[in-house]
Order: sequence, then C-alpha cells, then structure tokens
Amino acid sequence: MTDFRTSLATLRRPALLLRAARFGLADYRRDRDLKRLLRQDANGGPERILPRLIATEEELEQTRRAGDARYSLSQHIEVLIALIAEMTLVNPSQQSRV
Repeated sequence: MTDFRTSLATLRRPALLLRAARFGLADYRRDRDLKRLLRQDANGGPERILPRLIATEEELEQTRRAGDARYSLSQHIEVLIALIAEMTLVNPSQQSRV
C-alpha cells in the first residue's frame, strides 16, 4: 500500500492554496463532496479513495503550473480539502499536523 502520509507530506503547494483548504475542512461532507469531485459514489474507505484524489490533485497542479486557462482554483481547493480530510480518516493523529 502506498504511504499516504508521505504523499501528503511531500506536497509542495502555495501556502495560500493550502491555507484555503485547511479553512474549508470544517465544511467537508464525505458523502456529498466525494460524489461531486470523483463523479461517483464514495464507496469504500479512504485507502481506496486517496489514490484517486492524489491523481486528481496532481492533474490540477500540472494544469496550474502550465498556466492553462482550464485551471479551476476552486476545484483545486475542493480536492485538497477532500485529500486532507480523507488522510485524517486513515491516520487521525495527522489531523493536528495538517
């Protein structure tokens, strides 16, 4: 299994982007948000969802860095919120460090 803690710890994103994601954690609802972000039901545990969220976030980051007009800041923040929230479900002790 991929070490999700390492994946999250090695993310290098603008501080403002991560700050916005941390701010949005309070409003995260797994059933609602994952269905919208991943375009399907959030069946399965975070171990099953995290690889898809990581891949989605990496695509958004590449689009952002390329300066592509299709980049959506709000979608990027929403994916980061879900990624951080799902990570805390895998390892609740991470919540205080995010």
